[in-house]
Amino acid sequence: MKNTTIKSLIMILVFSLVLSGCSLAQQEKVKILTIEEAKNKALQFINDNLMKPDSKAEIATTTEENGLYKFVVNIGREENIDSYMTKDGKKFFPNVMDIEEIEKETKQKETELSEEEESSIQTITKTDNPKVELFVMSHCPYGTQIEKGIIPVLEILKDKVDFELKFCDYAMHGKKELDEQLRQHCIQKQGTDKIINYLKCFLVDDKAEECVKSTKGINATDLNACIATTDKEYKVTEQFNNKETWKSGKFPAFDVYKKDNEKYKIAGSPNLVINGNKTSSSRSAAELLKTVCSGFNNPPEECNNAQLSSATPSPGFGFEASGNDSDATCN
Repeated sequence: MKNTTIKSLIMILVFSLVLSGCSLAQQEKVKILTIEEAKNKALQFINDNLMKPDSKAEIATTTEENGLYKFVVNIGREENIDSYMTKDGKKFFPNVMDIEEIEKETKQKETELSEEEESSIQTITKTDNPKVELFVMSHCPYGTQIEKGIIPVLEILKDKVDFELKFCDYAMHGKKELDEQLRQHCIQKQGTDKIINYLKCFLVDDKAEECVKSTKGINATDLNACIATTDKEYKVTEQFNNKETWKSGKFPAFDVYKKDNEKYKIAGSPNLVINGNKTSSSRSAAELLKTVCSGFNNPPEECNNAQLSSATPSPGFGFEASGNDSDATCN
């Protein structure tokens, strides 16, 4: 029987159809199949429509259940599937979803994911001065989301951590993203405080030129020289103009941090690396502080005393709204 992405139909829809079908059968005197007739019709339908040409299904058992005929269908390889048919033979249900079982499986998966996140934090190598590397795309809404979350963390911990903003080795948001990443790379070269203050402006509404002018301490002459040199060294614009170099023929390359991307197997924005360990974290300031602080041999008092927001920043630009906690990425 052909596999589908939705393994089974929703039980409540099945039985609403059954009840309405039964009611119509009584009113219109629709013929009700015998159990043997239903079995034969189901088997023919399955083999003619649902099986591959070189395979045949068999019906192991046929019973009545909840106003339906129930079939245990064997589709080979000792694989049995419970299927159902209305008694008039007009509706066939390849499977029925067990609501309680699905809910149980969902809760179990959520628990496993939570345990995986906790495990990833526990395996972070500890140092006196943690190295924090954040890989993003400058215009990825989820990259900007985590940047808004980590800025308060960096402002509290200051030079107690060695922070560096890095970029994925391809861009998904056009030439403006390549240009912005060159700009941010070069602003960061003038000091971590410069890139943090610039981002606090840029993340409001994507007004790069205004933010360069308003961010105290940025040397515009040095910035422009750095952008030109870096662009030439890593062939950013050159590769943008040559689509043969684009990833999958869709995304232009940004090779400034290519070696680090390969080292950590970065495959999207954002990715957080602490002391060389790629890890995961919720994107609220409070949770990011907890994650970063797990990289200290001896966490400073800020790790225990700082009261940062537990609200998840919204994706994209703007600081006004809160978003949903998720692990969504641009990739």
